[in-house]
Amino acid sequence: MKLLEMNHVKKSFDGLMVIQDISLSVEKGEIVSIIGPSGSGKSTLLRCATMLETMDSGELIYLGEKAAWGGGDGKMIYAHKKDLRRIRENYGLVFQNFNLFPHFSVLKNIMDAPVSVQKKSKEEAHKTAMELLKKMGLEDKAEAYPCQLSGGQCQRVAIARALALNPKILFFDEPTSALDPELTGEVLKVIKSLADLHIAMVIVTHEMAFAKDISDRVIFMANGVIIEEGPPEKVFASDNERTRNFLGRYNGIV
Repeated sequence: MKLLEMNHVKKSFDGLMVIQDISLSVEKGEIVSIIGPSGSGKSTLLRCATMLETMDSGELIYLGEKAAWGGGDGKMIYAHKKDLRRIRENYGLVFQNFNLFPHFSVLKNIMDAPVSVQKKSKEEAHKTAMELLKKMGLEDKAEAYPCQLSGGQCQRVAIARALALNPKILFFDEPTSALDPELTGEVLKVIKSLADLHIAMVIVTHEMAFAKDISDRVIFMANGVIIEEGPPEKVFASDNERTRNFLGRYNGIV
């Protein structure tokens, strides 16, 4: 059974079609990178997958359970609130700007959702949070606040927070775009280390070498459509003119 299915998804803003009839699926444990020029609809696709945006039409399915589908009147129907709450537990999302709670300590940022949403005990949430901070190399920052951390450290806390909910799939929306090159490397290294956990990942990224190295599959998007997809070695050696023009800007990758 596929972990995620998006079928014939469309999304427009003020009459401008941003996603044009896109279908994709993700298997358990699969790492998928989505690349493409700015404005190609990559982040919007992720926001539709995580229900932060309402699709105009199409179908969204997690583990065989429909989260959203088109009604007969052309309007989208989303599953019942109780069902959506359960479906949302399948995934976590890491934003480009971290979205940490500034008034919470690092530890409380990670513990908050498991306790308040998943109703885990504080003891269990604390144990998980500390284990994740250790994995992120931040166990000494548990009592610090986001304003006391570097951008790279904030992003690692955000990744730990997403992992604390024990998701089956993690979405990353350009996780390094707000970081300088030195900090980018440290965050990419952490994301690579997550491959050991066998969590499926969908990563929107401009880091081509990283995408080529980590991905089971690469999706190249432009103008709201998937131009091509496949194993990294196939996409990065593509004969498609649109793909080659895009990748040609990244020296040493093609």
